[in-house]
Amino acid sequence: MYPTGIGQGPSYHACMTKAPWQNRLMQTGHGAEQWLIEWWRLVHLGAVILVLTLSPSSYSRESRRVLARHIYLNTAPILLGFTVLCALVTVVLTRIVLVTALSYGLSQYALQVVIRVLVLELIPLTAALFVALRCTIPDGAELTAMQASGELDEMRGRGIEPVRREVLPRVVAGMFSGITLAALSSLVALVVAYVAGYGFTLSGVAAYTRLFGQVFSPAVTLIFVLKTLFFSLAVSLIPMASALYGMHGASVRTSAEMRGLVRMFALILLIEVASLVGNYY
Repeated sequence: MYPTGIGQGPSYHACMTKAPWQNRLMQTGHGAEQWLIEWWRLVHLGAVILVLTLSPSSYSRESRRVLARHIYLNTAPILLGFTVLCALVTVVLTRIVLVTALSYGLSQYALQVVIRVLVLELIPLTAALFVALRCTIPDGAELTAMQASGELDEMRGRGIEPVRREVLPRVVAGMFSGITLAALSSLVALVVAYVAGYGFTLSGVAAYTRLFGQVFSPAVTLIFVLKTLFFSLAVSLIPMASALYGMHGASVRTSAEMRGLVRMFALILLIEVASLVGNYY
């Protein structure tokens, strides 16, 4: 045996120098591979959900009952509160914009700004985040508990597909809730903005309708619909994918859930940026 540092030639020291870089490179490659696998699983689950949604066999009597229960639980308890909150925010925001625009002599653009900022941008984003916090993330946690307890494996043993029985109703209910909240709140915001701008009179309907048409051109309407749809899909699908494909073990499972939340917020941000580019560039 050589003493430390004696008889260990240049090749030994080169290997010792390269080892940390090789380890870092391997860790980076493993992280990139894991990232790709997680996104691929998400895309695969979305494709499976789409196929099951369009399949008539997914709507048996029992499945319809489960789906209706999830839709009701994810929509009815939060619909009124969210709509009232949007109405109050619309009143405050419209008043602020009207007063500010009047002081600068730009009152003719005030309601247009309210519609663009509130209806086009804030309401779909807020509705998606509200549904995620109140409905789909708790549903994902419930699915994670079922996965950890072995209940989903028991379903597979009995010949029942968990994706069809447990995941599909939760995803569809989350999408229905997000789209319903965004659509109803947008309608309420438009009505409240009209009342705040013109009062309880029908004299401004023609001008307001013309203003609405100027804002909601065919391209902007298409972007608004697609953005609302993709928002609802993102907040409904990603928590379920994290629950299904998260590994067992408390710390690892928590890490998987956090990665799922990061993916969800990153995807929402990407959708919002894409809609802004489509609307204003």
